[in-house]
Amino acid sequence: MDWVAVALKKDVPPGVVIPSRISDSELAIWCTPSGRYHAWSDRCPHRGMRLSHGFVRGDTLACIYHGWQYNEAGSCDYIPAHPKLTPPVTICVPTYRCVEDGGVIWVSLTETDSPLPMLGGRDPIRSLQISLSAPDLAAHFGAHSFTTIAVVSDHDALLAVQPCTDRTCMVHALAAPDADRKAVSRWLEDLRATLERVPA
Repeated sequence: MDWVAVALKKDVPPGVVIPSRISDSELAIWCTPSGRYHAWSDRCPHRGMRLSHGFVRGDTLACIYHGWQYNEAGSCDYIPAHPKLTPPVTICVPTYRCVEDGGVIWVSLTETDSPLPMLGGRDPIRSLQISLSAPDLAAHFGAHSFTTIAVVSDHDALLAVQPCTDRTCMVHALAAPDADRKAVSRWLEDLRATLERVPA
């Protein structure tokens, strides 16, 4: 598994952090005020608090528990209780490759030279959770992998699939630029209802 969609750009504006996950890896996805995206392990090295509960301060992400701040490389560079202390370089958060392309935020948990998936000029519409595993979703459409699945429909739809658990996935849906967004959203709701009726 190389690149996986974890969110749409419109759902993670500058200055925001959200929780996400790829299978067993819990992630904090955040964006600096200047628009750079980051994907980190969702645990503060200090006390294990979820960093996705924290807040963006300039180009740092601060833990909500004790306020420890981590720079864009994932290294702790400020501890409020000890403002004059230079934190040891060993205090750092595991980070992953994260880029935004075509309105979709992509993460790779491993080093990869693979290109990002092609979106075919489609525009992001919305994300929704489906109570079906990513492999089962791919199998439903006869797809060989679940990274992106083109779906034959009136909307020229593409589903960027994010595996979450062995029973759920997130689908980040894109459609033709001239598609009616409300119609696509209704179609997605119907698709979800159909998929969740598929026997496991």
